[in-house]
Amino acid sequence: MPCKTLLASGIAAKFTEELRSLIAARADGPPTLVGFLANEDPFAAKYAEWTGKTCEETGIKFELRRVDRESLEEAIVDANGDVRVNGIIVYYPVFGDRQDQYLQNVVSPTKDVEGLCHQYCYNMYHNVRFLDEEKQRKCIIPCTPLAIVKVLEHIGVYNSILPYGDRLHGKTVAVINRSEVVGRPLAALLANDGAKVYSVDVNGVQVFSRGPGIALARHKVAEVSEKAEEVLPLCDVVITGVPVESYKVDTSTLKDGVVAVNFSSYRNFPDSIKQKASLYVPSVGKVTVAMLQRNLLRLAEYQHM
Repeated sequence: MPCKTLLASGIAAKFTEELRSLIAARADGPPTLVGFLANEDPFAAKYAEWTGKTCEETGIKFELRRVDRESLEEAIVDANGDVRVNGIIVYYPVFGDRQDQYLQNVVSPTKDVEGLCHQYCYNMYHNVRFLDEEKQRKCIIPCTPLAIVKVLEHIGVYNSILPYGDRLHGKTVAVINRSEVVGRPLAALLANDGAKVYSVDVNGVQVFSRGPGIALARHKVAEVSEKAEEVLPLCDVVITGVPVESYKVDTSTLKDGVVAVNFSSYRNFPDSIKQKASLYVPSVGKVTVAMLQRNLLRLAEYQHM
């Protein structure tokens, strides 16, 4: 069978329509999202542009605030205390080091639409899916990892017949990226849903796995000696996010019928992927923005609970 290419715009469409309906039905009007841009990164500027355009389409109020990086922390604190602001997004990198991690924790958990603060990261890695014992408030999950999960659900990688929390049982996945923003959180999410995940980066390969049973247990991580070219042939799904234009996956190492998903700003798969894959998703950006808006609506609801 020929490879089918699925565009992020088509996958995001159902989420955008759902968001539009939910926002129109809100008694207290549309929620407000504030974005902070404190760098000259063209990809960050493009992401901010996508955010504004999609917010306009769905009816969300979006305000982009351009600030210098030295005043960013104070600007975030002000937005934390502003009752008119329902959600905050910071377009990284700002300093490009641990100070960015500090800024992620300056954003209040009540307004963190990106799910990058310590509370949400801790819950995600420990497979804690709710903020309360009554299970009324779901945790906020980082937008791009959540977008990739939704892409995999859309294309049928998740098996909806299986119990919640085990719908990737029997699947083997490679994630070529282990950044703290996308790659490692994504590997944890997929492992927590039952997959065996090979996490690949320049430092080697790790395996994320949850173990037997469908209980929502925390995943485990183990170092392995295998190289990427040895584990890729084992994988049903290969997900790439290498932020280097020259990097390309060697498609000869992939199994026939593999599902290929790319979240890098660059195309990590060469054109030959269409001769190897059954399904190919070249980007997830528009789904990421939809998930950001979904997180915003959830936080706006929690603020009134």
